[in-house]
Amino acid sequence: MSMHSGSLRATVFPRSTALTEALFVVGGIGFISLLAQIAIPVPGSPVPVTGQTLAVLLIGTTYGARLGFITFATYILAGVAGAPIFAPSATAANHGLDRLVGATGGYLVGMLIASLLLGYLADRKADQKFRTSFPALLLGDLVIFTFGLAWLHASLDLTWAATFKAGLTPFILGEALKIAITATSLPLVWRKISRSLNR
Repeated sequence: MSMHSGSLRATVFPRSTALTEALFVVGGIGFISLLAQIAIPVPGSPVPVTGQTLAVLLIGTTYGARLGFITFATYILAGVAGAPIFAPSATAANHGLDRLVGATGGYLVGMLIASLLLGYLADRKADQKFRTSFPALLLGDLVIFTFGLAWLHASLDLTWAATFKAGLTPFILGEALKIAITATSLPLVWRKISRSLNR
């Protein structure tokens, strides 16, 4: 497989305009919002199991750093402005500024930074092979949970043991599956695109 420089989006749409980029942003926000609503409450925790992190992994890696960051930043701004697009929480509504500064707000901040980091790595071909895609995605997830756990710990004044029990332990298996699926799928998509472009 020949290695392409740049994100998957930039490779498939090399001559994108402001309009097409705006459509990507709107589509990305819709995708994140949809997966955020797939939420399973975790007893004793304000943090639900959602598909939101999967959306961040996919948007960050396929959009690249600039557009991935813009997309997730716009998603946060829309939620803060009142659009009911955040994942449901046991302690807050799924929209508004209170949600961003509340106990689970750190996960949103972590996702924003992860979208930039994953996009930066994807722009440098990290998503094109499993051996680089897997650690890149793992690093992105680590960023999300580092911010999420630190914020949760400070907001609710929990012990670190309680913080990990509420904000990390219930999600380990699901996150591992998301990373494995994404890290396996992206190189396969790249392989098909490479064959198509090289014909």
